[in-house]
Amino acid sequence: MKQNSLFFKSSLVSDCPSECFQLGPFEVKWNCEQLCLSVENTQINKELFRTPQGSAFMLAAAGQAEIRESRGFFEVDEKETHYPKEQQLLSIEFSEQVLVFQGVLKESRSSKESRSWSLKLQSIDNEQLRMSFKAESCNRLAFSFSALSEECFWGFGEQLSILNLKGHQFPILSQEPGIGRGVEPLTWIMNTFFKAGGSLYHSNAPAPLFLTSERRGFVSEQKEFCRFDLTDQDSVVLENFSGELNARFFAAAKPLELLEILTRTTGRMPVLPEWSDTGAVIGIQGGTARVRSFLERLEEHDVPISAFWLQDWVGQRTTSVGKQLWWNWELDQQHYPQWNELREELEAKEIFLMSYINPFLVDPQEKGDFERNLFQEAKEHGFLIKDVQGEVYLILNTSFSAALLDLSNPQACVWIKSVIKEQLLSTGVRGWMADFGEALPFDAQLYSGTPEQWHNRYPEVWAQINREAIAEAGLEGQVLFFNRSGYTASPQYSTLFWMGDQLTAWAKEDGIKSAVVGLISSGLSGISLNHGDIGGYTATTFPNVPITIPKISYHRGRELLLRWIEFSAFTAFFRTHEGNQPDRNVQIDADDELLAHFARFAKIYEQLRPYRRELMREAAAKGWPIVRHMWLHFPDDPEVFNLDLQFMLGSQVVVAPVLDPNVQKLKLYLPSGNWRHLWTKTVFNSSGEWITIEAPIGAPGVFVLEGTDVDRLLSDDDSLYN
Repeated sequence: MKQNSLFFKSSLVSDCPSECFQLGPFEVKWNCEQLCLSVENTQINKELFRTPQGSAFMLAAAGQAEIRESRGFFEVDEKETHYPKEQQLLSIEFSEQVLVFQGVLKESRSSKESRSWSLKLQSIDNEQLRMSFKAESCNRLAFSFSALSEECFWGFGEQLSILNLKGHQFPILSQEPGIGRGVEPLTWIMNTFFKAGGSLYHSNAPAPLFLTSERRGFVSEQKEFCRFDLTDQDSVVLENFSGELNARFFAAAKPLELLEILTRTTGRMPVLPEWSDTGAVIGIQGGTARVRSFLERLEEHDVPISAFWLQDWVGQRTTSVGKQLWWNWELDQQHYPQWNELREELEAKEIFLMSYINPFLVDPQEKGDFERNLFQEAKEHGFLIKDVQGEVYLILNTSFSAALLDLSNPQACVWIKSVIKEQLLSTGVRGWMADFGEALPFDAQLYSGTPEQWHNRYPEVWAQINREAIAEAGLEGQVLFFNRSGYTASPQYSTLFWMGDQLTAWAKEDGIKSAVVGLISSGLSGISLNHGDIGGYTATTFPNVPITIPKISYHRGRELLLRWIEFSAFTAFFRTHEGNQPDRNVQIDADDELLAHFARFAKIYEQLRPYRRELMREAAAKGWPIVRHMWLHFPDDPEVFNLDLQFMLGSQVVVAPVLDPNVQKLKLYLPSGNWRHLWTKTVFNSSGEWITIEAPIGAPGVFVLEGTDVDRLLSDDDSLYN
C-alpha cells in the first residue's frame, strides 16, 4: 500500500479461527492464516470484496476540519487526523442471517487506549449485501478493500473530466464545478482572485458509488462528506466524515444488470413528457417581442421546436459576469408583456414555455417593480438559513448576495412548493430549470440537523420539492424540471439533469469534451437522462471590454457551436443556451448557414424520437441511461474500457463526436458488429477495430447497427444524411 495511504503500515490482529458463513447467496469467508475477509456471490461466482491480507480494513478517528464556502465552492482545511494503526478482531457472531464482527482499534498491541468497532453484514436480496460499520467516539471512518491493478472504476456521480478514476484521490461533495478546472492560466486566475477555478474533481452532482470492469459495484448510503483514494493500484480506500458507514456491495454477470441493481438504491428517472422531445428547446432572453421575432426566424428554416425556455421570465440584472436574473420568483410583466397571449400563440403550434427557479432569494427592493417580496416572506417565517449570530446568512454569488432556503425545515419545504405552484405553474409553463442546490455552508445554523448531515442531502431534497409540487398540482408526466445539483438519491426525484456550466472551449478539463465525459459518467451513476447547454455556458471575456486575452478570455466560437449542436442531437434533450455573455457568444441564428445546420440536427433529433422514447422507458424500468458507456454492451472488449470521448445512444448507435477544431478526419473505435456509417451508408464489418473516417462539419462519427429498428428509422429520410 502506498505511503500516504491511511492504511500504510496498519495491521490486522486476530485469534478468531477461520470460518465460512452463508448469508443467502453470499459466502462470507474469514481466513485466520491470511488475516483476510472476503465475500462472494456464489450464484454467479463473483467476488464482491476482499480485504487486504494482514492489513487493517477499518480504522476510525476523531478529527477536526473547517470547510469554508465561497460562491458555492468549498475548501476543506483539515487538521491532521491520527488513525490508530492496529485493528484487532476479537469475535465473530452469526445469528438470524446477520453476521457481526467486533473488535478494538489501538495504536499498538501494548497500548492501553482503544476504541471499539463493529461490522455487520446482512443480505438485502439476491444481489446486494449491506455492510454497517460503527466505531465509538469518532467522526471519521476509513474502509479499505482490495482491487485488481487493471480494474477500472467508473461512476462516482457526474464526473466531468476523468471517466476511469483508478489512480486518483478525490472528494465527494456537491459544489460548483469551477471555471477552468485545470485549463491554465484561467484556473489559476479564477482560484487566486475568486476561489472559483475548481478542479478536475469538482462536481455539482457527485455520489459515493461506483461500478468496475470486474462487474461489481458499491454504493454508500451516507450523506456526509467523504473521500475516495484509488491511487494505490491494488486497493480502494473510502474515508467518511462520520462515526458510521452504511453501504451496499453487489455484483452481476452483465454490466447492464449492475445498473439495474444500483438504481434500486438511487431510484430511477421517469419518461419525459410527450411534448418535450418533439424538437429543440430554445433558450433565449429578451422579452415577448424577441420570442416572437426569433420564432419567425426559426420557422423560416423549418426548425422543429418543442419549447421556448425563458429563464429571464423574472427580469434581468447586470452583474460582474454578464446578465443574470432577479431571484424573486414572479413573472416580470414589463419584461414579458402579453405573457398569456404569447403562451396561447405558441401552444396553438404545440410549442410550450419553460422558465427558471432556484432555492435562493434576493430582496427585490433594488429592482423596484414587484408584487411579492419572497425574500421578506421567507425571512419573516424563519425559512432562510442563518449564520452563527442567528441572522439571515447571505451567500455571495457573483457580484450580489442571496439568502438560501432552509430545506431542513418542513414548513419551508411546504412554502416553496406553494411558490412553485402559485408563481410558476400558474403562468402555464410546462417546465423549468431548477438551478443550484450546492451552496449550503458548513457554518450555517439550520432548523434541524447539521450542515454536515444536510449539505449533500440538500440537492436531493431540492429535486424532491420540485417533483412533489408538480405531483400536487396534478401534472405528473406533463411537466418537467431539470437540475444540475445532485447526490446519490437524486434520480429518484429528478425528471431531467443537465451538466451545469461548461466553459465555451474545446478542453477536456472544462468544455465540450467535459460535457461528453459527464454524460457517460453520470449514466453509470443512475442519472439516466442528462444533457448539456448546446455551445457551453461560461464566457470569460471581460464585459464591456472589446479586447480578448489569449488563454484567459474564452467565448463561444462558430465552429465550437456547430460541433456542440452535432453531438447534442444524440442525447436525451436538445436545448440551447445563450450563455452568460450572449453578445460575446455566437448564437444559433448568427447566419443562415449556421441556422440551417441547427435545423438539420434538430430534425435528426426529432427523427430519433421513437427510438429515444423506447430508451426512456428502459431508463424508467431498469435504470439504463440513454447515453451509454460502450462497456455496457461490450464488456469483454478491453479496448472500450477507457473510451471517454465516444459513446452509445442505447444499444444500436455509436457516436464519436468531433471535439477538436479544424478537424476533417476522425479516428474512432468500432466494436464488433456490422455498423452502417450514417452519412455515407457504408457498412463496416468490424471485429473490434480503430478506423479513420471523413468528418467535416455536419458529419460527426455516427454509426448505426445494421438491420436494427433505428437503422430502418433513419433510412426513411436520406435528405438529412447527405
